[in-house]
Amino acid sequence: MTAPSTFGLSSEARNLHWLLTNLVEEVPGLTSVAVVSSDGLLLLSSDPDRNAERRPDQPTRPTGPKGSSADLATIVSGIGSLTIGAAKLMDYGGVKQTMVAMEDGSLFVMSISDGSLLGVHGSPDCDMSVVAYHMALFVGRAGHVLTPELRSELRESIERGAPDSEPTAVGPMAVRSVPGRSAEVTK
Repeated sequence: MTAPSTFGLSSEARNLHWLLTNLVEEVPGLTSVAVVSSDGLLLLSSDPDRNAERRPDQPTRPTGPKGSSADLATIVSGIGSLTIGAAKLMDYGGVKQTMVAMEDGSLFVMSISDGSLLGVHGSPDCDMSVVAYHMALFVGRAGHVLTPELRSELRESIERGAPDSEPTAVGPMAVRSVPGRSAEVTK
């Protein structure tokens, strides 16, 4: 797996990217992972089309919902909203985790302390208990650092970056080359 570019991000943002990369690399059977803000915006993603490398001995498998991290973020946000509403109606307290088992995979959604959500799409053969354990570790490590300022920084980095872009250092600035668009200069 190729780590997403963290050029120009704060140390907290780089640490969250590292935690996400570690989650994907440590847990067999994950096809995509997304962190979504409480208002449904994508903050972090494993970007399965670019990051997941398939070994020659691995069978071809679907890469997440339509292969898009934005699709996963939308699904996670919708499921999170639905389960929060259900929990309020039933008066059972806050939602900790939701799991949807499907024929060809599973979807896990776990609450992060600030209302953000961690969503994981796994293959049909993933070990659900291992996925849940590693998600809980991620939430425990990320929950206390996901401040409003950090959420804003992560959202801005997703908006200005494209999955294929790679920064090229030019002194204290960087030029981000994005296929199909003109180069962007960032500080």
